[in-house]
Parts: sequence; structure tokens; C-alpha cells
Amino acid sequence: IFFPGLTATEKKLAEYKCNTNEAIQLKLVRFPEDLEDENTTFNPEYSHQVFGDDEVAFGYKGLKILLYYIAGNLSTLFRIEYTSRVNEKFDCVEADDVESKIREIIPPGFCTNTDDFVSLLEKEVNFKPFGMLLHTYSIHNEEAGEDITYQIYKADMTCPGFREYHERLQTFLMWFIETASFIDVDDERWNYFLVFEKYNKDGATLFATVGYMTVYNYYVYPDKTRPRVSQMLILPPFQGEGHGAQLLETVHRYYMSSPTVLDITAEDPSENYVKLRDFVLVKLCQDLVCFSPVKLMQGFSQEMVTEAQQKLKINKQHTRRVYEILRLRATNMGDAEQSRSYRLDVKRRLIGPYKKKQRELAKMRRCLRPEEMTNQLNQIDLNLQREQLEESFQQLVSDYRRVLERLAQA
Repeated sequence: IFFPGLTATEKKLAEYKCNTNEAIQLKLVRFPEDLEDENTTFNPEYSHQVFGDDEVAFGYKGLKILLYYIAGNLSTLFRIEYTSRVNEKFDCVEADDVESKIREIIPPGFCTNTDDFVSLLEKEVNFKPFGMLLHTYSIHNEEAGEDITYQIYKADMTCPGFREYHERLQTFLMWFIETASFIDVDDERWNYFLVFEKYNKDGATLFATVGYMTVYNYYVYPDKTRPRVSQMLILPPFQGEGHGAQLLETVHRYYMSSPTVLDITAEDPSENYVKLRDFVLVKLCQDLVCFSPVKLMQGFSQEMVTEAQQKLKINKQHTRRVYEILRLRATNMGDAEQSRSYRLDVKRRLIGPYKKKQRELAKMRRCLRPEEMTNQLNQIDLNLQREQLEESFQQLVSDYRRVLERLAQA
């Protein structure tokens, strides 16, 4: 792009801008050789919470922000490297203080040189997961040609060393969850669920951090709680392997055994989380008596709501989605009558918000003079509404089919 009137100085300054998502290099280190291996490096998806909406750091060429973590206890190495930097003499501009921005989110006590970090790595053999073991599972790894074992633990702030570990762990939220925020760990209503991988090093068994979930226990009058999933993150090197589903199912099973838990919800869930939850809840529900094909064809019932809540701690809204997914599986969409019946059933739910809007419009109409509200407006409304409804329906069905495909492979 040619900017008329762009001075030589301005052009020169433009060369000192770095994209922070590329500059930040993250690593989970198990062996000293991982430090030099580019394949173990991964980058943030987001850095706007630290570096502003542009996700740019000014004042450097070839900027690298190294944030390396020991795979288990997450002891941190933090270093900044660059090939050149603007100086004060250079047209009175200052480079961004990258270091203090990073220091704001990573806890103190990190290493700044590789030798210290490597000597900490040698002590990693002493690191053990926190809390109580809830679930062990294994996944076949093509690359390694063997099954790898994973474990899920429930921890809390009374576990020695967990508070400091959690401070290091939560820094990843900033890079991978768009609207992340740190939680108040002094509030005892938080539960923490952690996923670890077991791996071997020189004949010893070590543990690497895979991901975690935080759940807040809300009080429900008079004597129940409603756990709400707040944050969930599987670290990038482990994504797409099925750990999210294992974690969510384990958390559900943990709360299912508690008589005081009403049901489980989630705070502002992302699209990916909803897909994951659909899969896990359908997997849990498919064998309940109330979801037998015969009952599915009779429509959504109070029996489904009650059984899903009492046995599996699933709330009404999520039970309705489970019903729609399982009914799709039981429906022959090639059969005109079955397909029509399914479509009407789902659209009846989808039209709820539109009906609410219609009622609001009707109220407005009473306040306006008839000539201000032409009949045409109603017509446009209805046609648009039909189109939007059909679009929502098609989107849902394609999401539901994906859940069913995954279920068939599970």
C-alpha cells in the first residue's frame, strides 16, 4: 500500500511492529532436547488481553517472547529475544515494555536463564499430581505406537503446592480463551479437575499436565448446589485426542454421586464446548429407559427431564437437546411422515424466541397509529422468520449428525 506523505521515519517505525501471537513461543518441556526442538513449540490463539486488540508489540525486530514450562509442575522460563530494538535517540520513540506486560500475568519465581531451568527439569521426577484420583484411561498413540495412560484428579487449595501450581497453570487461559479471567482462589466453592499424562523418563514414571477445568458450586435454596463449569482448557499439544470428553464425563460422574447436587450448568459456553457437552450428555443418556426409541417418538416428556436430572444431574434445557439428538438417530429422515414430524417438533422449540418477539411487536402496535404499521411489515416478518427458522433447523441437524457420528465411533 502506498501512503502519500508517509515519512521515511514512519516507514522505518512500521518495520518495528511484531505480531504478538507469533512472537510468543510456548513449550511444555519434558527432556532437555525439547528446548531446541521447534516441533514442541506452539503459539497463542489470542494475546489481546495482554497486548491490546491489535495484538502487536512495537519497538522490536525479530521479537521472540519465550515462555517455556516444565511439563508437569509448570515451572517457567521467561526470556525475551530480538535482533534489534528502537532506541531513544531514534526519533524519540520508546519500545513497548513487553517484559512488564508478561510479568503481570505470570507469577514470580520464574527462571530467566536456560541452565537454571534445566536443573529444575532434573527434579521433575519428584512431581506428583495433586488431589484425589477420579479416573484413569488410555489412548492409542500412533506416533509412539503404544497406548498412553492419562489420569484425572480432583484438587483444591488445601493440597500442598497446588495454589502455586494453579497460578502457573491459569496463565495459559490468557492465550487460549478469548474472554479469560483469573478466578478468586480464596473462595472455597471452587473445584479443580486436572488431567495428567503418565510418561517414562530414564525408567521413572513422570506426569505431564494436559489440561484442566474449574467448577463453581452455586448454592440453591434450601439445601442443594448447582455446579457451574467456568473454565475448561486442554493444552494445544493434546487437543483433538478426546481428553475434553473424558474430563467432562468424569466431572459429571463425580457430581452424579452427590445427593446434594441439583444439576450441572456452564458459564457462557463456547461453540466447541456445546458440541463437546452434546456428545458427553448423549453418551450418558442413551441407555436411560426414558430415551428408548418408542418413547422418543412420542415426544419430549417430563419423564425425560426428571430421569436425566435425578440420575445424571442434567438440566432441562440440555435434556431437551439430548432428546432431539437421540430422536434424530431413531428417525428415518427418508420417510416423509417421520421427517416432517421431527422437523415440526424441533421447530416448535426454535420458534419460542420468535413468538416472544411477536408478542412484543403486538404491544408496540397498540401504541402506534394503524397507518404507521402496514400489513406488509407483518408479511416481511413472517417470511424472514420462516427462512431464519429453516436455517437454524438445518444448522442444528448438521451439528446433531456430527455428534451421532462421533458417538458411533466411541
